[in-house]
Amino acid sequence: MQTVTSKDGSRIAYDRHGSGPTVILVSGALGYRKFNKAEELAKLLAEHCTVINYDRRGRGDSTEVKPFALEREIEDIQALIEAEGGSASLWGWSSGGALALRAASAGVSVERLSVYEVPFMVTPAARRPTWDYGERLDKLVAAGDRNGAVSHFMRNAIGIPAPFVALMRLMPMWKGIKATAHTLPYDWAALGKHTMYGAPLNVREWAAVTVPTLVAYGAKSPAVLREGSRALADVLPNAELRELKGISHNMKMPVLAPALAEFFTRETDVAVQAG
Repeated sequence: MQTVTSKDGSRIAYDRHGSGPTVILVSGALGYRKFNKAEELAKLLAEHCTVINYDRRGRGDSTEVKPFALEREIEDIQALIEAEGGSASLWGWSSGGALALRAASAGVSVERLSVYEVPFMVTPAARRPTWDYGERLDKLVAAGDRNGAVSHFMRNAIGIPAPFVALMRLMPMWKGIKATAHTLPYDWAALGKHTMYGAPLNVREWAAVTVPTLVAYGAKSPAVLREGSRALADVLPNAELRELKGISHNMKMPVLAPALAEFFTRETDVAVQAG
C-alpha cells in the first residue's frame, strides 16, 4: 500500500500494479480497492498498464477531512495523477464513472477515460431511485445508521426486494458493505440529482470532456442502464460506445479487461458512436 496526501490533507491509499500507460480505477458506490472486484480488474489490466487501485476518501485505508464536497474527490484524483508522473487515464464503474467524468470535465490531467454503466436515469418511466432518495439518505447517514443507509440504497436506488436485502444483512459480506455506507451521499453528489429522474442529459454539462472516452455497457444489464449509456455517449464530444456480450452491471472482469486494455493502449483514436 502507498499513500498520497490530497489538497485538504486527506490521506489517499492506493496499490500500484503492472507497467505501461497509467490507469486509475475509480470505484462506485460502497466499493473500495479490496472489495467489489476492483482488485481482480487491477491484476488483469496490469498485464498491459500501470494500474492505480485506490480507496476513495473515507473508504478502506483512506482518511478524509470534513466537510465533504465533490471538489475534494476530484482533488484526490489529481493528487494521484501528480504522484504518478502528471498524467493518467481513468476508468470508473457505475457512480465512480460519474466521478471520473466530472474530474475530466474539471480539467484534471486525463489522457483517456472509460466508464462502465454510469446510472444516469434518462428513462422517464424508471421506477428508481425514489423521489426522496437523497433526502432520506442524508438523514440516515447523519444519524449514523449505516445498516439503514445501505438498505435504503439497495431498496430505493437499486430496487432489490426487501426480503433479499434482509437476507444480505445476515451474510458475512454485509460487514464490508456497511463499512462505506457513510460515503453513499458522495456518489449521489457525483451523479447529480438532476440526472436521475428521466430528464435528457445536458450536452453543455459534458462539453469539456473532450478526451477519448469509451462508454461501455453489458448486453445483459437492465434496459435503463443500457439507455443511460447510449445517452451519455451521445452527449460526449469524443465517445466510443461499446456493448460487451454476456455481462451485466455485476461485471465479469475477464470480459471487461481486454476491452479496456485495447482502449488504454491504443495509439490512435477514431470516435465511433453506436445507437
